[in-house]
Parts: sequence; structure tokens; C-alpha cells
Amino acid sequence: MSEESFNYSNERFADLQMLRYRLDNFEKLSLRQKCLVYCLSKATLYGRDITFDQFGKYNLKIRKTLEAVFCCYDGNRDSKEFKALETYLKRVWFSNGIYHHYGTEKFQPEFTEDFFRKTVLSIDTTKLPLTEHVTSEQLLDEICPVIFNPEILPKRVNKSDGEDLIKTSACNYYDGLSQREVEEYYSSKKTSNENQPSWGLNSTLVKGKDGIHEEVWRLDGKYGKAISKIVFWLQKAIEYAENECQKHVIELLIDYYKSGGLREFDKYSIAWVEEKDSTIDFINGFIEVYGDPLGLKGSWEGIVEYRDNKATERAQTISSNAQWFEDHSPVDPRFRKPIVKGVSAKVICAAMLGGDEYPSSAIGINLPNAEWIRAQYGSKSVTISNLTHAYDMAAKGNGFKEEFVIDKDTRNLIEKYGDRCDDLHTDLHECLGHGSGQLLPGTDPDALKNYGNTIEEARADLFGLYYIADEKLIELGLLDSKEAYKAQYYEYIMNGLMTQLVRIKPGHKIEEAHMRNRALIAQWAYDTNPEIIELVKRDGRTYVRINDYEALREVFARQLAEIQRIKSEGDFDAARNLVEKYAVNVDESLHQEVLERYSKLNIAPYKGFINPVLTLVRDKDGNVKDVTVDYTETYEHQMLRYSSEYGTLI
Repeated sequence: MSEESFNYSNERFADLQMLRYRLDNFEKLSLRQKCLVYCLSKATLYGRDITFDQFGKYNLKIRKTLEAVFCCYDGNRDSKEFKALETYLKRVWFSNGIYHHYGTEKFQPEFTEDFFRKTVLSIDTTKLPLTEHVTSEQLLDEICPVIFNPEILPKRVNKSDGEDLIKTSACNYYDGLSQREVEEYYSSKKTSNENQPSWGLNSTLVKGKDGIHEEVWRLDGKYGKAISKIVFWLQKAIEYAENECQKHVIELLIDYYKSGGLREFDKYSIAWVEEKDSTIDFINGFIEVYGDPLGLKGSWEGIVEYRDNKATERAQTISSNAQWFEDHSPVDPRFRKPIVKGVSAKVICAAMLGGDEYPSSAIGINLPNAEWIRAQYGSKSVTISNLTHAYDMAAKGNGFKEEFVIDKDTRNLIEKYGDRCDDLHTDLHECLGHGSGQLLPGTDPDALKNYGNTIEEARADLFGLYYIADEKLIELGLLDSKEAYKAQYYEYIMNGLMTQLVRIKPGHKIEEAHMRNRALIAQWAYDTNPEIIELVKRDGRTYVRINDYEALREVFARQLAEIQRIKSEGDFDAARNLVEKYAVNVDESLHQEVLERYSKLNIAPYKGFINPVLTLVRDKDGNVKDVTVDYTETYEHQMLRYSSEYGTLI
């Protein structure tokens, strides 16, 4: 399918827009590589139920009950109640549960409990997620309060200062514990050894009659039914590995899934970082900790990828100069890495998304997260070009810049350099920002607790903001104008101060770590010197005006220096003060204005992706001769098919 005929935008519902992404140049991969992508994709899709369960104790039962209603309902499917249930189900699919994927607040259904109960009771019980001796009525009594009562389990992740973050969060990582008990439990595991594993990353912590224990997520433990399918397809993938090093990486991942040992995960992570020659790569496992209010538990995620060779030249130019960037960073020399090790970067095309990377996905990834592995072995950074391209194509001509950018000259600057600078900032953020700096000896990597994710994202963003204005990028041939960085500065400040507020409901605070990071940087910069950044009124509308871009870069330099100090020293109080002052609260008047202006554009504030369908093509003897890609599957069909084909836990 040609670029001109490809339709990037698909259906829209609630505050969500579904997009499609192309697998550019997939046909140029060898048959062996295509088969590797296919096997890894199957391993990626089998983790879906794990993510649902992690995001809420009742998510799987609710999803399966809703799916049964959706498929079996024989009433008026155009009625208001049924349409509301359909939208609710689509939101549950999108967010891997009943909580908003970004704000983590619980969805409020627009269909009644009475309608839901009557409909469920009319369905063949074999279609419902009923265990032995459980009736439809008992199922409803269990899940209806969770769905319909806004006071019960209202947030998946609570980060409000001064509250017990464990007891007030609905994520399914802890059972029967308080925040203090969790912190004490994992604190007792830590030793003076600097090479600490990521304690608690792959387990549910439970308080029972016999005390506190961990239910480890492994082949013969919790989530074992799903993990067995993942392992099966990883073993199949070994047959098509591109080299012995990649084969070894997959074998180590299988060993980790079998044992659940965090030391095995570290061995896998190190081998994964050191494997740099393959065209095909993947992420599969319990990785990111944003969904845990204490930043300990890893949500399951998967992504299969292949290298975008042309775009990778840009990322490799940056990573090959990592030491220069580290040496010239505006942070205290004590916090710089004297020797930057193992920084590798590439631009990739996503071939399949799964778990916490689906349908909403990151556009850049830097792993592993363990600080000591980064310091000793380095990290891998990827920018996902085909997802970024899909976002860009879907946004063309939507009127956003005309509504919110202050003047034509600034819009022209953004039109000329915006996309290029966005890509460069993502590269700098992922390739170098996350991998830069070092902790002082003895600093606990978890010292910043619930503020750690926000501080880390701010650190990486500030690294990118500082260096995107550096003449080094022109010297390296990555930019061709000294003015280009202004496009990134303007869009970043506008987003942090104003336009990201379209993702916040009236009366709510900022909760998500990346949004807090952007608000922190922008509000802090705005507060630093009113002569550098202004919010001005024109015809009753508020706009950002940047009066001195060079001075703003110096502000970013000071911010980066302080954020790195906080990270390196583990200064929890300073982290809390900055985040609570600049990153949480919302100006209600400005918020209302932004929402009203944005609503007139008819743009969905959140976007996610429908995966392509990969199919094996066999000859008359049953031998695989190709893997084809199809982009026509609907969102509804894909989600129901995934629930049927890849459902493992209920």
C-alpha cells in the first residue's frame, strides 16, 4: 500500500483517536527475519491479560463480562444505553482496564447499573467469566460496585502528597499492605552492594496470616498460564535468531521467566544491551514502573521492532558523541560520568505492540532502567519512526497551531523545523538524557520514591532542551540553522504551560509523570524571570510569548543542574518541593479557556494504534514462504480477537 493511499486515521470515540502505522520496508527483510518478527509478535500479544490484571484486580472479569454483553446482546444495539456500553468497552480495551490510560482516574459509565445487570442476567452463563460455584448474580455483585460507585477504587495510581499511596491506589501490585509496610519490606532487602537488583519488579506483595510474602510472576507462579505461552513463542523465535548473541539473549529471557529471579533478569538485561548487531530487536517483560505509585513494580509490555537504517544514522551520530555531550553538560562535574559506556542508539520501526505499549505507545525508549547496569554496561535507546510518522500525518491540517501559536512567524518556524526538532529532542532524551549523569556513592536509586519518575523524565527532557540549541548539532550536520531550536522551545513551553491541559478534566490535578515533568520545566522557567516568558492576551485568548530564547536556554541549564543534583544525591525533599510547587496544580481559568478553544478544533487529545495483522503464507507442502502484513482489521475485531486468541488468565 502506497504512502499516498494509506489512511493513518481510523475510528474515534470518547477522547481517543485510533491510528494505524505502516511497516515500512518490511518486505525487504529476509524470510528468516520475517519469521523472527512473527514469533516475537506472538510472544508480545500473549502478555495482554497480564497487563489488564496488573492495572486492576477486577479488570479481567469486567472486560470479559462487557465483551459477552457486546457480542450476545439481542436488544436494540442503537439504543443510548447499549451505545454507551460500547464506548465504555472500547475505553476499557484501550486502557487495559477501567482506568484512564493517562490520568488513571476511573471511567464513569454512561449506562445504568440496572441496564447492565438485566443484560448480563439474560446472557448464556457459558459466555461469562464464571468460576465454579459462582453465579451470574454473584459476579454482578462483585463487579458492579467497582464499575458504578465512584468512591470505590477511584484511581489506579495515586501520587497525592500526604496520603497512603498504596491504600489509595487501585493497581493490583499489593494486597493488604500500607505504604509504610511496603517501603520497610523492600528497604530491608537492600545491602551496601551497589549492584542491587530491582527489588519487587516482578511480584505481587501480599500480607497474609503468615506475614508478608511475594507472589513472583514466573512460569510456575502467578501469571504462569500467560508466561507459558510467551515462553513457547520465545523458544520458537530462537530457531530464527539472526546470530548467536541474539539467541543467547532470548535464552536468558526464557531462563528469567522460568525462575523469576531478578539476578537472571539483570543477566538478560546486560546481554540485551550488549547485543547491537541484529536488525530485529524486541522488548518483552516487566519493565516500566510508572503504574506503581512507589515506582517499584514493572508493568508487562512488549514491542517487536526492526531497524530503520536511514534514520538510524542520525541517532548513531548523537550516540557516538556521547562523551562530548556528557563532558559539556552544565551539571556539577561530580555528577557527570567520567567515562560513558555502551551508549547505543537506533531509529526503529515498530512491527507489533503489546501490553503497556498498546494501544497507546511510547515514541522513544531507553533501557534498561537499572542505574548500575547503565553505568557499567550502557543502555539501548530507540526512537520509533513509524509511530512518530503516523502521529505527524494524522495531525496535518487540524488547525492546532493556528489556534494556539502566537503569530505567523512562529508558526512558520515550527512548520519548517518542528518535526525535525521533535525527532532530535526525542533522540537526545532517549539516547543520552536517560543515560547521562551518575548517582553519588551510597545514593539509593529509589530515594525519590513517588517523585522519581517525574524527576527522571525532567532530567532527560532538560538534557535534550539544553543541547538542541547547541552549535554542536549544526557541526554534526543534524541541524542546518541556528534558529531551528526555537521551534522546539516554543512548542515545549506552550505544551507545558497550556496545551497539555486538554488532557486534564476540569477540577483535576496533573497526575501522570510525563505531564508533571513538562509542567515542572515550563512553570519553573516561567516563574524564574517574567521577562523571558510571558502569557499574553490577544482578542481574549492567551498565548505564550518567548522574548529571549538564549536566556531560556540558560534557565534550562540551571534546571538541569539542579535536577541532576537531586537525582545524584537522592534529595527527596527537594524533589517533592519542586514537583508539588510546579507540576501538580492547574490554573482553573486558563484550563477552562484552553478546553474551550481546543473543543472547537474537534481533535481527540489522546491517540493509540491498531496493530497490523501478520500472517504466515505456506506453500503446498506446508513450508512458510512469506509473512504478509494486513492493515484492514478494525479496532473492534482486533480487540475481540485478541481476547479470544490470547486470553489466558480467566
